[in-house]
Amino acid sequence: MLESIGFAAGVLGIVAWIPQVKTVWVDKKHDGVSLPTFAVVALALTLWMIYGILLPSPAIIFSNVAALLMILSVIIGVAKIRKNEP
Repeated sequence: MLESIGFAAGVLGIVAWIPQVKTVWVDKKHDGVSLPTFAVVALALTLWMIYGILLPSPAIIFSNVAALLMILSVIIGVAKIRKNEP
């Protein structure tokens, strides 16, 4: 039961990043995206993932790996857009 709540929270956290990923990769917009902020969030998620591994908690591990992939997707997309700007 407890892990189910963790998985549900993790899925919602991942779904929350979809609009940001779409804005960067589909709409090619990066206005207002702070790469240092995203880097700090990525570090926090990495630490939470390590915590989940040490517990061990599949829900924490899954949620943070998936959220990290979403954040890294945004970071890579923004860096790519900014690199191609004049």
